Amino acid sequence: MFENHKKDSNHIVILGGGSAGWMTAAALSKLLSKSYSITLIESEAIGTVGVGEATLPHLRAFNQRLGINEQEFMRETSATYKVGIEFSNWGDLGQSYIHPFGDYGHKINGINFHHFWLKQHLSGNAHCIDDYSLPVVASLAEKFAFPSQDYNHVSSTFSYAYHIDAGRYAKYLRRFSENLGVTRIEGKIVDVIQRSSDGNIHTLVTDKGQRIEGDIFIDCSGFRGRLIEQVLKAGYEDWSKWLPCNRAVAIACEQNTPPLPYTKAIARDAGWQWRIPLQHRLGNGHVYCDSFMSQQVALDTLQQNLTGKAMTEPNHLRFVAGKRKKAWSHNCISIGLSSGFLEPLESTSIFLIQANIMKLVELIPSDDEMTANRDEFNRTFDNEMERIRDFLILHYHATHREDSEFWRYVKNMSIPHSLEEKMGLFRESAYIESYEHGLFLEPSWVAVYMGQKYFPKSYDPRVNAVDEDYVHNMMSAIRSEVASYTALMPSHADALKAISIPSKRAESSAHSLYGQRR
Repeated sequence: MFENHKKDSNHIVILGGGSAGWMTAAALSKLLSKSYSITLIESEAIGTVGVGEATLPHLRAFNQRLGINEQEFMRETSATYKVGIEFSNWGDLGQSYIHPFGDYGHKINGINFHHFWLKQHLSGNAHCIDDYSLPVVASLAEKFAFPSQDYNHVSSTFSYAYHIDAGRYAKYLRRFSENLGVTRIEGKIVDVIQRSSDGNIHTLVTDKGQRIEGDIFIDCSGFRGRLIEQVLKAGYEDWSKWLPCNRAVAIACEQNTPPLPYTKAIARDAGWQWRIPLQHRLGNGHVYCDSFMSQQVALDTLQQNLTGKAMTEPNHLRFVAGKRKKAWSHNCISIGLSSGFLEPLESTSIFLIQANIMKLVELIPSDDEMTANRDEFNRTFDNEMERIRDFLILHYHATHREDSEFWRYVKNMSIPHSLEEKMGLFRESAYIESYEHGLFLEPSWVAVYMGQKYFPKSYDPRVNAVDEDYVHNMMSAIRSEVASYTALMPSHADALKAISIPSKRAESSAHSLYGQRR
């Protein structure tokens, strides 16, 4: 294919803009050799979803890989800092906890910290586990400081992400990409021509009669999957029996208080509400299941819980939780919503975009034979999606709520065998499965289990062999260090003010950030 295509032998065509399209264009134009030419086709008339504005720490590494200045990025996207997510009403009504981007304490004698805390908890002598997490304590105090590179200090035990205006991020990356030579074409696709020999996509035809030929096509067309599904029939794996929420309504409102350094996820009668603080506004949305709540009640619930004057009209969305059976089919790779959808409960949408982009950068084929590359990409994508799926289901299933039909359903529903095994291991001995590849690692699972009071029967037996006075002193020191350092941190509001001031702060290496799989 590459050798025989005379006009443009290394032509990548991206269908769709938004965060997915322009993140893809920016990364490929920056990281691939100049032998690749890149064209992006989008239509202003179609627009983008534009409601996913909370991110994970991995976006920092992505921006750094592209050479993007953090302060400039934050100014352009009206960003705020983020060190965790607060979950309210998930385990029980009236209770809340924070899932931090960081650790709880540290290992003692090579044993994970939560086992020592559990021993104290089961004996009735434990402080709140949040007291041992710097990002949790800092969040509640509305403080923010950059992580330290001194790995012996508590200030190195956390990471951070951003709340961003996703629409502004896409526009920023469009300018970035076009400066690197990406060609943008305005138009809608009215026809897709496939090669008769193997079914690969060959040409896209726009409503203006333009014919765009390519070798690799990237589908960033959103839920409709214009290429990957409508043309190539890749198929969709429906996970709605475990993640039944299938609708959302989003509204932006005025930001009347200093923005918080964390996202809020507030459980409602048939789903949950997000609050995402930006510099210039507050993003709000209500994710719900239409089998348990009508659109009007969902909208009323959201409007009644806005904390400021509405700035936008309601944006109603439909979706089905699940993934494309083949995210890469033939010579087409789906990235973003075209590859699947998992509700933004843990801010995974933009992470999944960048994960697929970076895997594609690794596996971009150099000739017509791409079977092995395609299989590895799909294997990695499936693994990532399934592990995130299980983590999201945990939030619903590990509940004590039975106050509505929705919560009774998710509490008692059958769950994937993979999650059933994880929950069973934790229930028996506080064991958390360790894996190298997968987004959410031990601290994340600890946060949800403990936050929703899904307590195990026992803990690692090696804990009993460690001197109790030594453990007590260690835990007291950790708690004290967290409290003392938090007191010294600037407020989140002051940290945001510093965005406009040139900084000499060295960025953390991209390598270390990619290692932080919270």
